[in-house]
Amino acid sequence: MRWLPVLYVAAVLLLEPATPVEWPVSFVLIALPLVTAFAYGPVAVAGATVFAVVLEGVLAGTPCCAGRPVGHLWDRYYVASYVCTALVGVLGTILAAHRTHRERTLADVRFVADIAQRVLLRPVPHRIGDLLLDSLYLSAAAEARIGGDLYEAVPTRYGTRLLIGDVRGKGLLAVETAAALLGAFREAAHDEPALPALADRVETSMDRRAALLGGNEVGERFVTAVFVEIPAGEPVLRVVNCGHPPPVLIRSGEVRELDSGRSAPPLNLGVLAGEPYHVEEYSFRPGDQLLLYTDGITETRDPDGSFYPLLQRLRAWRSLPPQGLLEQLHHDLLAYSGDRLQDDIAALAVCLPADGPAGPACVAGVDIM
Repeated sequence: MRWLPVLYVAAVLLLEPATPVEWPVSFVLIALPLVTAFAYGPVAVAGATVFAVVLEGVLAGTPCCAGRPVGHLWDRYYVASYVCTALVGVLGTILAAHRTHRERTLADVRFVADIAQRVLLRPVPHRIGDLLLDSLYLSAAAEARIGGDLYEAVPTRYGTRLLIGDVRGKGLLAVETAAALLGAFREAAHDEPALPALADRVETSMDRRAALLGGNEVGERFVTAVFVEIPAGEPVLRVVNCGHPPPVLIRSGEVRELDSGRSAPPLNLGVLAGEPYHVEEYSFRPGDQLLLYTDGITETRDPDGSFYPLLQRLRAWRSLPPQGLLEQLHHDLLAYSGDRLQDDIAALAVCLPADGPAGPACVAGVDIM
């Protein structure tokens, strides 16, 4: 865009000697201020306006350049062109000033959104005890920075506790709900000794918030979530699933979902079911890797409408460490969807490194935002 005014003028200069004298191409220079306004500020647009008027005069009455007599310089048609160029220049200058102001405002808004996202979804630690972690967040809208997908990893005296969730709906209400859920989890993770008690306490916080909000959609403001606990020094992990896609365990030669079929209702709907939370325990040995994700991944479609084959892809990447796994997942999702994601995406990968060749050579990485 910044080269567009130069290319525009170059095109005029190339066409002028190639056209008959009675067909002055210089009239198209009237649009030069607006062309400049697309990429430059008001000062540059004003300068381009002056340049366009001068160049129109040169092409109108310079025998050596355009083959026209000097008397054409003040012909009424060319004078009208000068006036129109000046008027368009004024409008272009105003447009450029307005665009520059909007760009600065948008930059400020994005900066605030970036800060808000880091407060809401702060980067997970790359290492907690023996565990290595990495995270991924992709927004379906290029302009968006935060949404209803969430994740967290908290080191506690009971072990490392993980959370991934997906708030129903979009917009500010979803962001507020995600913030309330993360706040409740970060606090309760240190206090509740049992994972079902942790889920129940977060559920209570969500019920209380929904009641305070009021309205007709209290029962619909729910969150699907998975709570995971990995005790230090024990080859196990514990899972409480609240209506969320099950975690995936990646082990050498094996990729499987940790789904017992006893998922609890989503948070804020548990009171309707009245059932206790069930904790499931699975082995988690050195070399194993756990992937938590939101349904935006499995609901990603290709141009033909086929859903993303997550387990199939993971079988090809099971030797990758958390950083490499999420980087590969990131690029593959964009390629599969044709860079057109239909939903926000969040993922959290956790690996217990193996000393030998039994599993992936886990290495610490950085968040992909």
